[in-house]
Amino acid sequence: MAPLRLRIEGRTFRDTEDREVTLRGINVAGDAKFPTRPDLPSNESGHFFDGDDLSFVGRPFSVDEADVHFSRLKRWGYNIIRYIFTWEAIEHEGPGKYDEEWVQHTLEILRLAKGYGFYILMDPHQDVWSRFTGGSGAPMWTMYACGLNPRSFLSTQAAWVQNTYRDPAKYPKMIWATNYYRLACQVMFTCFFGGKDFAPKAIIDGQNIQDYLQDHFVAACRHLALRIKQAGDLENDVVLGWESINEPNRGLIGWQDITVIPDDQKLQKGPSPTAWQAILTGSGRACEMDTWDFGGLGPYKSGTELVDPKGDSAWLPADYDDSRYGWTRDSDWKLGECLWAQHGVWNPSNDQVLKKDYFSRAGSGRKIDYEYFTNNYFMPHYRRYRKAITSVHEDATMFCQPPVLEIPPSLKGTDDDDPNMVFSPHFYDGVTLMMKKWNRYWNVDVFGILRGKYLSPAFAIKIGETAIRNCFRDQLSAIRKEGMEYMGERPCVFTEIGIPYDMDDKHAYKTGDFSSQSAAMDANHYALEGSGANGYALWLYTCTNSHQWGDRWNGEDLSIFSLDDKPLPLHPFANNEEPGPPSRPASIHFLDQTSPSFSQSHCADTSHVFPENVKSALKTPSISTDQKSDNPAEIGNTPGFRAAEAYVRPSPIATVGNVTAWGFDLRNCVFTFSLECKEAATEDVPTEIFLPEFHFPRDHVEVEVSSGKWTISVDDMDGGMTQRLRWRHGAGKQHMRVKGVQRRHGMSLGKEEEEGYLEQCRQSKCDLM
Repeated sequence: MAPLRLRIEGRTFRDTEDREVTLRGINVAGDAKFPTRPDLPSNESGHFFDGDDLSFVGRPFSVDEADVHFSRLKRWGYNIIRYIFTWEAIEHEGPGKYDEEWVQHTLEILRLAKGYGFYILMDPHQDVWSRFTGGSGAPMWTMYACGLNPRSFLSTQAAWVQNTYRDPAKYPKMIWATNYYRLACQVMFTCFFGGKDFAPKAIIDGQNIQDYLQDHFVAACRHLALRIKQAGDLENDVVLGWESINEPNRGLIGWQDITVIPDDQKLQKGPSPTAWQAILTGSGRACEMDTWDFGGLGPYKSGTELVDPKGDSAWLPADYDDSRYGWTRDSDWKLGECLWAQHGVWNPSNDQVLKKDYFSRAGSGRKIDYEYFTNNYFMPHYRRYRKAITSVHEDATMFCQPPVLEIPPSLKGTDDDDPNMVFSPHFYDGVTLMMKKWNRYWNVDVFGILRGKYLSPAFAIKIGETAIRNCFRDQLSAIRKEGMEYMGERPCVFTEIGIPYDMDDKHAYKTGDFSSQSAAMDANHYALEGSGANGYALWLYTCTNSHQWGDRWNGEDLSIFSLDDKPLPLHPFANNEEPGPPSRPASIHFLDQTSPSFSQSHCADTSHVFPENVKSALKTPSISTDQKSDNPAEIGNTPGFRAAEAYVRPSPIATVGNVTAWGFDLRNCVFTFSLECKEAATEDVPTEIFLPEFHFPRDHVEVEVSSGKWTISVDDMDGGMTQRLRWRHGAGKQHMRVKGVQRRHGMSLGKEEEEGYLEQCRQSKCDLM
């Protein structure tokens, strides 16, 4: 086992030189949500229900393609990858049957990531439980274990699944997330977290369904952790730690009345059933239910709709051959009948609800709210998961992700106050995500509303782009501080945050104008930089994203990369998108010899450069505007930089002492950074900053520092050409200001600007290898 490359000290990460490390990360990759054999994104229906006979080998990408993706991400300044994998990828064939070929593929990809110096965070990902309930995550057999029949989810609306939707191209945007409030998801999460309290008759192989599901999930993750350990060169050296199950949901646990929509259910879209209506339609009964949509002022009731399954049931029929997966179901658990009817919640003979508050109280009689669920249902699972992972990876950093935007678990000062734990919340701008539009005029302080900050939700509305940006920052800061209040002093890393790219009916794809995406992305990064968080993992990188199908999953389009767009030119020889180091790094030293503190230093290098092949390098096939596309004409094929100027931005990498503040003003292209240290930085151990050359060309940088001297170099550091600023400053409070080149935002370089960029490169005095 390799020594720790990164350790936790209080609320900071530290490297082997005791510098504070800022994690700047990306989720890799969206493609990992669906299999390679068959290649089945959510807009395809063929072989969908062959859930046992499939393979995820080749996800997130093939071994042959890995260097292209890793070198690209390294050049964009990322140092941590949240590595997406699903329970289904490991254990799709059946309970206890692991796909060792996929495991071996994963080890090979992780080993390649090691060569680029990435920290890897393993993410057992799920969305609304499974692909078969409209998302990703769990294998199909888990639904059969709970007595559900995935083939009937369409007719009963137990789940809205794009693969089975009548016209996948017209699958309503963001309706997939409402599956959390539909029957299939509600059953699965209730059984997973609370089966012993709410489904005591659900016994399979002598275990309650809660233990059966959790044991298999935890064992599958532990199996992967064991294989990583046995590989001998991955644990700690590249795999930093493990995150808990993605975005856990309570199902029906804590619902006070199943006949009404709970007040805290903020998401409604399309037919919006109460839990009781979902139970009825799941058993073949017709129900008239309210329909909802999302407009300019948020969700609104749009009408009613009769949902008639015509007798179809979401439950397995009584004559189903239950020997398929080799388990033994207890005789008291009858197939062909709703699980909740078997527990006395309702009477199928007259369709009367008997216990509308059945899910409202725990076995102790205690009334359940979401905070109680987190501490008494989520946390026991987390402990089981943590124990399994650390039994293999003893000093794994555990990233604890409680339910999204809910009050974190009360761990401070308890046995669970683990010094090697990270708080890993998620945040999305819900208004932009639902409307798929960047609204510069108003937004809402959602977190403030959830925490009772306002007397009326009307006071939570923020007017104007400056107020919106500050609102995002304040929400992230409040989430971080709340985590420390409940979970104790520890690092906070936002492991998901991102924006939709298909805004305004895909206007950017038709025109090449990504200005709305640039503004939204910049607002999110402004919030992250000002929140005091220790890092983030942007959602998302999808290798096969296209203008037509986005991330190829439920109509989402959040990937910062697309096959139909151009990568941002970082420096002249970085645009061929091919890995491979130069013979030696190019370096420029900037010193003001007349200043005692070497402050306000400017470029004084006198080396010559003749980059005669700059233009040919900029016109490589990977970024050429002549790319071929299968996109329909109405979508357009106008490639742009995909707002890359907003996410390829400067950031501290390793700081001597402690970071006190930092941020990037994209509009004016100014990076500011402050720190405080007890001892001065040295030549061997400097403070290091990622400085993307697109914003900060080496000949056009103005740097002001409070003390010391600095250098800028383009290095093949860990396999990716990146520009870094290394600062050897004094002790005490220090600050820096770096001014780069202002450019147009959201647009590709025009011919005049591109020629100017090329001329700038030709005139550069920098030594380019």
